[in-house]
Amino acid sequence: MYERNAGASRRSFLAAAGGAATVGLAGCLGGDDGGLDELTVAHMPIYPDLQWYVMEGEGYFSEIDAEIDGREFTDGPAIVQAFSGGDIDIAMFGIVPAMIVIDNDIPAQVTAANIREPMGVMADSSFHDTFEEHGADAFGVWEEEQGRPFRFGTFPQGSVPDVLLRYWLRETGVDPEANDSIEIREINGANAVWQAINGGDIDGTSIMEPVPTIAREEGSSVTMLRTAAEILPGQPAAVTLMSDAVRDSPLAGQFLEQHARATEFIGEGPDATAQHVESGIGMPADRARTALDSPLSNFVTDPASISEATPVFSEFAASNGQIDEQLSNDQIFDFEVYDSL
Repeated sequence: MYERNAGASRRSFLAAAGGAATVGLAGCLGGDDGGLDELTVAHMPIYPDLQWYVMEGEGYFSEIDAEIDGREFTDGPAIVQAFSGGDIDIAMFGIVPAMIVIDNDIPAQVTAANIREPMGVMADSSFHDTFEEHGADAFGVWEEEQGRPFRFGTFPQGSVPDVLLRYWLRETGVDPEANDSIEIREINGANAVWQAINGGDIDGTSIMEPVPTIAREEGSSVTMLRTAAEILPGQPAAVTLMSDAVRDSPLAGQFLEQHARATEFIGEGPDATAQHVESGIGMPADRARTALDSPLSNFVTDPASISEATPVFSEFAASNGQIDEQLSNDQIFDFEVYDSL
């Protein structure tokens, strides 16, 4: 875990200079009314968390009646651990780790989506026609022609990209655990996925931006086979999870107001947004600008926009043993904060 020292504002100075002192004091009380005077927000340097970088870069946090202590994490499990330890008030991360927090009886619920349908299944272009012709049998045809199984590489089992891939395979009529013509390799991080594609180590993936844009610009033979919108309309991915202490305070609505404002900014100002991607995530602005035009760049705030597809992910999380039992949407979501805006 580490904090990004972004600029010399009072808020970023507090995050950089006083962050260590605030661990374990998430949502500390202050003021005569005993309200929250600081919010510790976990986020990740990934495309689906883009609202964070817009809110930070555009100064939207000044509209919230609390200091914002931003904490950047490299993976979801670390955020789960920090949230469970009481170090985090709000987390912007994947729907599956959010379910794990809730399943661990931590008082929290999802109050916003960050993005919907942000992923796609990519495959070597030589496989596309084979799949369209043979469907579920295409992987066996591939193995006969290539002399080896079709190699998918994506994030570890149970992650959002992995669930989408396994759901698509299931809907296609393929059981990857029983089909020897398919391998699913676990790869940590989008950059590592791209390196595996570029190095010819895998034949396909389930992944989000910017990997599809990079692959296209670099002339890779691995191209988009199916988008999430075609596989699972309303597919959830990154969400905003709030502790009950935050949800029960005016800060919940204030934070979501700025989240929705950032979503609108992304849609209306892609050129300026690309600059925030470069400064916040490190992707070159010109490539970020191209990725913003992708059919996978569907930034949203309304949690209802992902609710219909969320049970699929809850089912997979339960079957993987990540949660004890499938969670209902009533357990996962609090729609009232957004609806009250």
